[in-house]
Amino acid sequence: MVIDAAGYNRPVVGDAPAPAEDRQLADATRFRASCPGEIVAAADVRGPLHHSLVGSAFGAWRAWATDEAIRAAGSSGGVLTALAALLIDGGAPAISAAAAPPTSRTVPIRLTTREEAMRSAGSRYAPVGNLAHPEALTAPVFIGKPCEASALRRATGADAPLILSFFCAGVPSQQATDSLIEHLGADPARVRSLRYRGGGWPGTFRVEDADGRIGEASYDDSWGRWLGPTTQWRCKICVDGVGELADVVASDLWESDASGYPVFDDRPGVSALIARTQRGLELVERAIAEGVLEAEPVTLAEIIAIQPLQRERRTTLFGRLLGARLTGARVPRYPGFGLLGIALLHPLRNARGALGTVRRALRSRRRGA
Repeated sequence: MVIDAAGYNRPVVGDAPAPAEDRQLADATRFRASCPGEIVAAADVRGPLHHSLVGSAFGAWRAWATDEAIRAAGSSGGVLTALAALLIDGGAPAISAAAAPPTSRTVPIRLTTREEAMRSAGSRYAPVGNLAHPEALTAPVFIGKPCEASALRRATGADAPLILSFFCAGVPSQQATDSLIEHLGADPARVRSLRYRGGGWPGTFRVEDADGRIGEASYDDSWGRWLGPTTQWRCKICVDGVGELADVVASDLWESDASGYPVFDDRPGVSALIARTQRGLELVERAIAEGVLEAEPVTLAEIIAIQPLQRERRTTLFGRLLGARLTGARVPRYPGFGLLGIALLHPLRNARGALGTVRRALRSRRRGA
């Protein structure tokens, strides 16, 4: 996976010596069969809980890490960091992502200690391919985006690692991170530390460069003004921003205003936590029993109610995919997600989504011409 000129990760097939051509062809075939740019299929395992916009689950909670340092370091309640630390303490290393000083990049890493888990805590709103790590397919635990959870399951089948994921709004361009760092007066080529969120909930974007220059921006400003608007097109037509193919998935469980939209006032973090599989349920129940997490049950409806972006994307996705196809664009296949049934419940919104997609495509082509 290589960052292109626009600042997004893209797959690149390298040159191979003649004796390795067959292996290279096999690898490329396997890649296409699992790449979420080609296909994301709904999970085969269905739990007793179900919601059309969230998928199925074996359990759902309002949760946070009991370790205050972990809770503060995480993007919301620190639950994924707490679970990773619990697994690592038990001898199960994990593949995750972290900052890569002295640059502004984010890279995949292998976590083997609680301290490493703490250093990788928090969201990374930048391109990174955790599945590009050499041990991604074989490590006991994998932490990554929902699309990576899908690819990992398709590539490994029943041998998939334990997968931890999170609600994902999409991947911004690397250029957006660099532009924000420069705007804050720091040097993206000489980064000492870089945090997108954390140190509170939702926390702040904070960068320090090698010269000691420190820049900070609120979550509302960093995501809303700088990072979010650069989210790549593939993410905008994502069927699974809610991690249906993971074993355990976490998200922010925001407080809402009178209109139902999240309130970003800083406070102690709280996560929504969903067990998607039986082994995910066993992990969460173990963490609660051992005092690693504090948790109380919630419904899937309560979780999606405070996630307007995920709710809107899933509700109108059929229309936007139809609009993209009408313009000749390639789109992924999404078997098993029931998008047509959802669209039939919201016909006008999907019609508007299709028309809007066609209009944006035509404007983009006119600009390109």
